[in-house]
Amino acid sequence: MLWVLLLLVAWGAAAISCIRLCVVAARTGLLHDASADSVRTAPDGPELTLYETAFLAGGPHRVVDLALVTMHLRQRLLLARTGWATVVDPEGRDEMERTVIRAIGPQGQSPIPPVRTAAAAAETVRALADRLVAAGLAVPGGAGTDVAAAVRAVRGAALLVVAMGAVALLIPGQEHSADGPVVPLLIWFGLPLALTLGCLVIARMEIHPYSSWASPAGQRLLAANEIPASKDHGLLAAIAVRGVRAVGDPALRAALGVHRPST
Repeated sequence: MLWVLLLLVAWGAAAISCIRLCVVAARTGLLHDASADSVRTAPDGPELTLYETAFLAGGPHRVVDLALVTMHLRQRLLLARTGWATVVDPEGRDEMERTVIRAIGPQGQSPIPPVRTAAAAAETVRALADRLVAAGLAVPGGAGTDVAAAVRAVRGAALLVVAMGAVALLIPGQEHSADGPVVPLLIWFGLPLALTLGCLVIARMEIHPYSSWASPAGQRLLAANEIPASKDHGLLAAIAVRGVRAVGDPALRAALGVHRPST
């Protein structure tokens, strides 16, 4: 009867992981009617702004990185390769730039990492996130990370079911047992395996890719927005989509703490 204990373990792992995925997906609003999802647009118009693109692609810190590089390129901020940011023009052109200036502090100079942290937690970035969530383009609080973790848990449960079934089959004398023949054993362990695999298939169809910030509608809108052709604006768009690793200038890369070659 040892196989019964193994079966209970397999069923428990499968049920708990699948329920967790369903609860997380429902709580974050990722499971919704596709027809309603298809008509959603950016909160400020049919196309995403660069800040909105940065948030959906990389979250609050990506938004701050975009603001830092924008101000540096327009000579309102100096990003030194030593990792310090110095304010050149204290009058920010928009609220995001003013947020960065406030994060640098009254002395007008600060290391970049604490500026990133402070600005990413500022009200301006939270308001941007709230607008995108309200428009159905972002998941609240980066909850997509929880969805990705839940999907990994279901995958792990599926592997555990297979392992428990294999162990049950290898138990000595199992093939001669009256209460646990091979075929019924495969059926019993096949049920939780079918549950986990079915859950993974549904997740793949409904909420893949498992973005940490963008909802399925936001991911489609990201894919539909093309990077502009102008040099500076194209660089900023690339940073919004891919992050600071899209920067090619070695000095700017050093200032932002990027060490690997850009691709």
